[in-house]
Amino acid sequence: MKRYYGLALFLILLDQVTKWIVVQTMTIGQSIELIPGWLYLTSYRNKGAAWGMLEGQMVFFFIVTAIVVVGLIYFLHKEVNGFSLLGYSVGLLLAGAIGNFIDRLFRGEVVDFVDTYPFGYNFPIFNVADMALTFGVIFMIIGVLFEEKLNKERGRS
Repeated sequence: MKRYYGLALFLILLDQVTKWIVVQTMTIGQSIELIPGWLYLTSYRNKGAAWGMLEGQMVFFFIVTAIVVVGLIYFLHKEVNGFSLLGYSVGLLLAGAIGNFIDRLFRGEVVDFVDTYPFGYNFPIFNVADMALTFGVIFMIIGVLFEEKLNKERGRS
């Protein structure tokens, strides 16, 4: 259990430190090319959810985030036993939800800065918390699909 909370805490700190650095050292809209034509550090603010959806709905985000965090903690304690991939996915999801919640609570907006153009596509700008959420969902899907099957094959229930 401690390792899942530890992962979440580490990623929350990494998320907040990277956002603080961007806020302190860059102006909004400023972009620094890291890998030509593919990866940039771009200072951006998002007042909504993914891709700017539900912009300005802070009360909604506060309520939903509180419910999600409580649900994830409950799930971690009641359902994850023996399923390490699910535990790590919950740690990632907690980090992502809490990281962006901190921004909304203290800044009124989320700081985004990772700007990519994979294969010429202008992907929405994101942050460490968003990466944690994305990988958390991917690992949750894999965990639900495969860990239960693997444990049944090993004789666990």
